[in-house]
Amino acid sequence: MSERIQKLLANAGLGSRREIENWIREGQVMVNGKKARLGDALTENEHIVAKERRYRVVSGYARRRIVLYHKPVGEVCTRSDPEGRRSVYETLPRIQQSRWIGVGRLDINTAGLLLFTNDGELAHRLMHPSSQIEREYAVRVRGDVPDGALAQLSSGVVLDDGPAKFESIRFAGGEGQNRWYHVTLQEGRNREVRKMWATQGVEVSRLIRVRFGSIALPRELRVGKRFELSASDVNQLAQSVQLSSRIQGAKGGGLKLVSEAPRTRRRRRRI
Repeated sequence: MSERIQKLLANAGLGSRREIENWIREGQVMVNGKKARLGDALTENEHIVAKERRYRVVSGYARRRIVLYHKPVGEVCTRSDPEGRRSVYETLPRIQQSRWIGVGRLDINTAGLLLFTNDGELAHRLMHPSSQIEREYAVRVRGDVPDGALAQLSSGVVLDDGPAKFESIRFAGGEGQNRWYHVTLQEGRNREVRKMWATQGVEVSRLIRVRFGSIALPRELRVGKRFELSASDVNQLAQSVQLSSRIQGAKGGGLKLVSEAPRTRRRRRRI
């Protein structure tokens, strides 16, 4: 049995399929000492060098894992930040022969539920618009909400990157200058919730994601803390996007890290 190279690398969490396809086009991926080509089919025990790291295709099943994280305001969802701001990845547990993949992002001023998995295919399906995974946010708005604004947000508004609408809007309390609403939508575009309220002249003063699909932010999960889902909960989420209960690569295989960097020849010491 064999598996396409870009799928194997994505399942191992090395990057998105699009990123990996670009690496292959740029000649940054080698298979058995030769430059890889898009669609190359790999089998067990073949050797790969990707982004200066070495891997070997092995058969077997890996345990799919999902970690929930209660993101605080002020952290970024990138692995490193030029401005030195704290990354959400700094809090995650160490993982062997793979890496954590974020399921969507939250901007630096948004708090709440983030999901991370070691399965690239699961992350891709959960984020893809065709899966129609519902996201729920608690939104605190400042000032009065104009008459008709909620109806307009439910029927749809036009943003700079296309039309958008809330699947539901529910008043959740508050008075005076601060009122809370719970909203749901089935996509995760950049700053979409804030932009939608802005079309109605309403400023969002606080935004918290409280649910992603069937996974709700646990009440006991404090800000800045993480929690790993049980195997049964992980399987239930995977099955909701038509995935088996185990990560599959080449005949159930995956990629095994051989060394952290390509080996270099040692210079002989002169006597």
